[in-house]
Amino acid sequence: MKIARFHYQDRELYGAVEEQQVKIIEGNIYGSYRVTEEVLPLADVRLLAPVKPSKVIGVGLNYQSVAKDKGVEFPAEPILFLKPPSGIIGPGDSVIIPELVKKPVFEVELAVVIGKTAKNVTEETALDYCLGYTLANDITAKDHMIKGQPWAKGKSFDTFTPVGPYIVTGIDPENTEITLLLNGDQKQHSSTQDMIFGVRKVIAFISQVMTLEAGDLIITGTPLGGGDFAAGDVFTLASPAIGTITNPVR
Repeated sequence: MKIARFHYQDRELYGAVEEQQVKIIEGNIYGSYRVTEEVLPLADVRLLAPVKPSKVIGVGLNYQSVAKDKGVEFPAEPILFLKPPSGIIGPGDSVIIPELVKKPVFEVELAVVIGKTAKNVTEETALDYCLGYTLANDITAKDHMIKGQPWAKGKSFDTFTPVGPYIVTGIDPENTEITLLLNGDQKQHSSTQDMIFGVRKVIAFISQVMTLEAGDLIITGTPLGGGDFAAGDVFTLASPAIGTITNPVR
């Protein structure tokens, strides 16, 4: 199922997307809900970021191709960082480059949407705590990523986490293609099969460190090809299993 969060006639709603229509969902998508027969044309709604998390947890250096390209050893355990929820934007929203950022970089990632409270879970049960998956662009201000210092500043600018288009259930998160196009040109393309730490391992590891709450977002690392961009550019994130999200830059 593809779950959308959207605005329609001054209401914020969730719905199940089927082809070019969306069926309104009643209830809590993280608990008890039902898909109604109230149908809207998808073209008549404004898609929002599908999640409103309490926190966004990132995983650094999590693709084998990236580590090999950098000539570094694979990390012994997942490298974690946090991004603020204030950075999240949805389909069609603009990425805004602040004046003090001179080197922003794009990074397409598979994002995991947590479905229920997870603490000290095992790898074997980790996927039981997922509602589904979406796409994210982990935009990073490289000129504010000073070697040996925390990553928070470079990762935390407003609008630097586009997410969407939907939460998709029932896919294999460890065999999912992800792609980023910049102005129509493919810049990144890979499969999550290239991850160093798969989704099960990442969820279990993070849950040993912090409690994951329903709606929290884990962005699982980016493949080779992340690069610079500028005002006037347009991103498209894409996955056959999830869909596409496009964001202009200004």
